[in-house]
Amino acid sequence: MNLSSSAKAAAAPALLAATLFLVSLNLRPALSGMAPLLEAIRSATGLSAAGAGVLTTLPVLCFGLIAPVGAMLAQRFSIRRTVLAGLLLLALSLGLRVVGGLPALFAGTFAAGAAIGVVMVLLPGIIKRDFAQNVGLMTGLYTMALSLGAALGAGLAVPLAQLGADDNWRLSLALWAAPAVIAAAAWAACAPADGGAGGQNRGAGMRALFGDALAWQVAGFMGLQSLLAYCVFGWLPTMLIDRGMTPLAAGAALSVSIAAQLPATLAGPWIAGRGRDQRMAVLALMVVMMAGLAGCLYAPPGQVWWWVVLLGIGQGSSFTIATLLVVLRSPDTRTVAALSGMTQLVGYLLAACGPFITGLLYDWSGGWNAPAVFFALAALAALAAGLGAGRKRFVHARE
Repeated sequence: MNLSSSAKAAAAPALLAATLFLVSLNLRPALSGMAPLLEAIRSATGLSAAGAGVLTTLPVLCFGLIAPVGAMLAQRFSIRRTVLAGLLLLALSLGLRVVGGLPALFAGTFAAGAAIGVVMVLLPGIIKRDFAQNVGLMTGLYTMALSLGAALGAGLAVPLAQLGADDNWRLSLALWAAPAVIAAAAWAACAPADGGAGGQNRGAGMRALFGDALAWQVAGFMGLQSLLAYCVFGWLPTMLIDRGMTPLAAGAALSVSIAAQLPATLAGPWIAGRGRDQRMAVLALMVVMMAGLAGCLYAPPGQVWWWVVLLGIGQGSSFTIATLLVVLRSPDTRTVAALSGMTQLVGYLLAACGPFITGLLYDWSGGWNAPAVFFALAALAALAAGLGAGRKRFVHARE
């Protein structure tokens, strides 16, 4: 009896880690799985390019807006119940967006973004609470699961659509509700009980950081590199289709680019730690990212596969370094929590503008030159913020 109890206790962390990985896999397909289907959705519904930009922006907007709500819900109902409710809402919203016309599509997309935002803001706290001795490893697995989920969503979107007949894009979108249900069931069975988020002091710290220039640079770098990433999630397939690729190949190219982020998320901290501070790493990886994006826009079509890999390496490493800067620029654990909340709120609200602006510019210009100028300006702004955030110093949060 005691042996059985000991075996269960030993297996519990591994089981929880696997469950967290499964939950994290579900936090990106709702976004990346729509991008390869945008042209089919627009043809079937009459949605404009600007409207498609709004559709791809809604989930990212929710990530920022819902961040404070997720913490409040966890304090009231516990982390375990809040994450479970978020997963169930995600499954329901993924079904909702295909049961009707455009109103259902937009409502379901909004609800999916809200659900993901609630879950996403709580998972790092679970990692810190339940894996205190392996925070780095679990954070890496969490980041890899996000990238893997995004890659699967992009790569399987068109093949899943081809399983159906009329309105086959609806089938592709709806099928992602199934893994969300599986993740919810696994979470209900494996997640430990808890007494809440324990973040009662987080709000005051976050407010204090809004007066600190370095905190704004960290948040700005996170937001601007995320803006470029979500422009890629939302519009890279359309960009490549316009250059002559088939929808299937364009979706596969996005999937390859996202898959290239998997090793990059682990290599980013190593690259950042090679210098006295992180400024050279920020410069190098932003150059890599923009070279990859420029290649996708203007290099010969036969070379696109090399450029999407380069793009993925740059974006994956930039995201990891942006996350690392939150920790390195914070003098204590309370400031880490406050700065993390600020970067998610500011960063994702800023990132949400990217796909929408790209859609407006694409509609207005009828091509990709105007969006390319926007990408270049955003990259220069991200580089400026990153060079400031990369300096070896701490933010100062004064209440």
